[in-house]
Amino acid sequence: MLDINKIRSQFPILNRKVNGKDLVYFDNGATTQKPQSVIDAEANYYTDENSNVHRGVHFLSGLATDKFEETRDAVQDFIGAKHKHEIIFTKGTTDAINLVANAYRILLSKGDEIIISELEHHSNIVPWQMCCEISGASLNVIPLLDNGELDMNEFNNLLSESTKLVAVSHISNALGTISPIEEIISKAHKIGAKVLIDGAQAASHIALDMQKLDADFYCFSAHKMFGPTGVGVLYGKEEILNILPPYQGGGEMIKEVSFEKTTYACLPHKFEAGTPNISGVIAFKQAIDFITDLGVSEIAKYEDELLQYATAEVLKIEGIKIYGTAAHKSGIISFNIEGLHPYDIGMIVDKMGVAIRTGHHCTQPIMDRFNIPGTARISLSVYNTKAEVDVCINAIKKAKLMLS
Repeated sequence: MLDINKIRSQFPILNRKVNGKDLVYFDNGATTQKPQSVIDAEANYYTDENSNVHRGVHFLSGLATDKFEETRDAVQDFIGAKHKHEIIFTKGTTDAINLVANAYRILLSKGDEIIISELEHHSNIVPWQMCCEISGASLNVIPLLDNGELDMNEFNNLLSESTKLVAVSHISNALGTISPIEEIISKAHKIGAKVLIDGAQAASHIALDMQKLDADFYCFSAHKMFGPTGVGVLYGKEEILNILPPYQGGGEMIKEVSFEKTTYACLPHKFEAGTPNISGVIAFKQAIDFITDLGVSEIAKYEDELLQYATAEVLKIEGIKIYGTAAHKSGIISFNIEGLHPYDIGMIVDKMGVAIRTGHHCTQPIMDRFNIPGTARISLSVYNTKAEVDVCINAIKKAKLMLS
């Protein structure tokens, strides 16, 4: 059983007050807070290890390079990748998706099709729209059912020999829906299509094994799993990454450069042009260690218990509607109260020390699907408690009373 008080003690920001109240941080879908070990690792890099990575022969460069590559090893183990060089460091999930979409502009042509879903974050919509505009390929969309699940019958209908890529999220950041990606991957592969999974909301909540999952690409961000901002991961199968053209040109990603011809470095450096976020990557290992020490399955079990409790308490508030009632959900509750704007709810509960997210959550097509401007969103993490849920519920009730 997890010791939640011990876990909370590792997050210094949870001790602060907001508007004179103890902070209740329920905006984990946007970014998680950072344990002291991550903060210390990033600070230690600049005080004791600062140097550029790779190629340097001096001591500090070797030290920084070793620690940088230790994180790549840790990511490989964490997601069950077959090869270390299948781990590409990026700026985040958005950057990772754009890397693949940029390559597919060249690989696709008129008559080819990409499938995404109505559940996607804008970061898994816009890059594919741009890809299709340039390549001439068509973009097809899996619709949502009323409960926030994907319409898998329609997905089956959309699949064809023209489908070259399917790009879907593992967990919806707006609704918390856990999509059946194993089924999606299996069916896509049967007709020869590749699959990219946006795992930004999943990496610290669901145990991952790339070799079992068999996704061709899987993308996620460090900052949504207790790590630093500005660091992300693109996992890709070796044979596919070798086919993709480089995303950016410059230092690190080259083998030889002349005015006549440039040849490119092998994986992973082919996709890591320029100086990376060295301190962030090094500190990311501490976040992975934090999750691993707790156990992803234990985290998921506790967060589900918290989700069930919070959902039941939210539904006790008169006039409230929850969007996203899928059978399989992660720790996200999107809701509205009849007659009230979600922005106003968020502003008032903030005065009581409660941080929730309001708006369309970069998922405007979902909001259009439900004919709403946005929602108020509670997103939970392993350091949250039932007592905090109670504080949040009371704050929402007060907001409702004040706004009615």
